[in-house]
Amino acid sequence: MKIAPLLFLLAVSLTPAPAKTKAKNVILFIGDAGGLSTINAVSAYGHNAPQKLYIQSMPHIGLSDTSTSAEWVSDSAAGMTAIVTGRKTRNGVISQGPDAVRGKQDGTVLKTILEYAEERGLSSAVISNMSMVDATPAACYAHANNRSMAGEIALQIASPRFGDGVDMVIGGGRKAIYAATEKLGANLDARLQEKGYALAASVQQIPKGAKRVVALFDGPDFDPLPVVDQAINVLSTNKKGYFLMVEWDMHTDNLKRGLDRGLVMDKMIRQVASKVKNDTLIIFAADHSFDILLRGGRIGEPLLPVEGRVEKRPRLAAIDGSHSGEEVVVAAQGPGAELVRGFMPNTQLFHIMMAAYGWKESPQASQ
Repeated sequence: MKIAPLLFLLAVSLTPAPAKTKAKNVILFIGDAGGLSTINAVSAYGHNAPQKLYIQSMPHIGLSDTSTSAEWVSDSAAGMTAIVTGRKTRNGVISQGPDAVRGKQDGTVLKTILEYAEERGLSSAVISNMSMVDATPAACYAHANNRSMAGEIALQIASPRFGDGVDMVIGGGRKAIYAATEKLGANLDARLQEKGYALAASVQQIPKGAKRVVALFDGPDFDPLPVVDQAINVLSTNKKGYFLMVEWDMHTDNLKRGLDRGLVMDKMIRQVASKVKNDTLIIFAADHSFDILLRGGRIGEPLLPVEGRVEKRPRLAAIDGSHSGEEVVVAAQGPGAELVRGFMPNTQLFHIMMAAYGWKESPQASQ
């Protein structure tokens, strides 16, 4: 068989069949570094029992590969690019193809699921407890050959490649983002206001009912539950539907912080799932895994040492402090969730979301 027909057949085989019922809305939850070992530890930490998270009760699950186009272990840039564009790329590259050379040369622009939604008149939002120009949220709305291009990435909120741009951007990184855009000689506020965005410097300042808003702030984690709830209420006013991506950092190099954030993420998904209608596909996934391992302990006893008490138990969690390359769990519910099953490449998540919406990839998607 010739190579070209073989590649065509491979592409066809990786494209999911149409969803049984179409989704009006898609909510993609990304636990950054929230691999299967982290989820297991979060349940043990928060519930003193296995498999007590809402994530672990979702009816459709699969295992997603996290390799890049060139490396076994992914960073958030390559991992999220694969999820939202259906294409693998190199570490450090945001929604551009593997022909990009990090920091030196742009690659093929890859259209994201958020940009498909915007082109079709849906509303969209990205929310994170990390900087809004970090790789995970940025991969949804921006294209860059280097994830470190903070100023250039931020300015793309007001200068979208496809559609009229993401409607709601809510999260961290305020000081660094403004410093980066000022270094480029750009007035970020002026550009955003020109595009009709309301601006906020704290969660409390986010205008109620604002359909286009950029809220950037610094400081400790905010409570995501009311923020996500408010965003969904606003997005739901669009009769065509919406796409929402919520990232919550779950890196466990700081063990307690990572596990606490995992509990927040799980509570958030539980709350959202209880409120949205049955026309909404909800997916939980991780951009990459992390090398936390449980090495001991007893069910019913605290996973972590009690503050102020001398612990004689051996260290229960082994952490090397870096990303790891094993598959991560994908959990889903709602229309199109039945397409989440078995072992899959991370690029399959994009095709699953497209199939749930009932959309076909456009020819110019990677031009």
